[in-house]
Amino acid sequence: MVSPTMFFHVSVDSESFDHIFFELFADKFPKTAENFHALSPREKRFGNKGSCFHRIILGFMCQGGDFTCHNGTNDKSIYREKFDDENFILKYTGPGILSMANAGPNTNVS
Repeated sequence: MVSPTMFFHVSVDSESFDHIFFELFADKFPKTAENFHALSPREKRFGNKGSCFHRIILGFMCQGGDFTCHNGTNDKSIYREKFDDENFILKYTGPGILSMANAGPNTNVS
């Protein structure tokens, strides 16, 4: 299974800034990777394009993907409202690791 590399084009105050690239590890997290991949170009008529980072902790992380409420409290997936966790086999090894934040076990969305 191919692990696609995706990117976000980032703007700050409507001014073009940079790109952030993500490898999706589809061989380890196929449902999560497919969900992220499908939502990025708005294949499903909703998605990450135009959404914001609603939480930023400088030097640590940025959180986004809530393209419904724009505050981390809601969102969608291509499977249903929420989908089950896949596994936890990869660990945080340093900067640049992408992960999903959720509201508890088996509550994955965008």
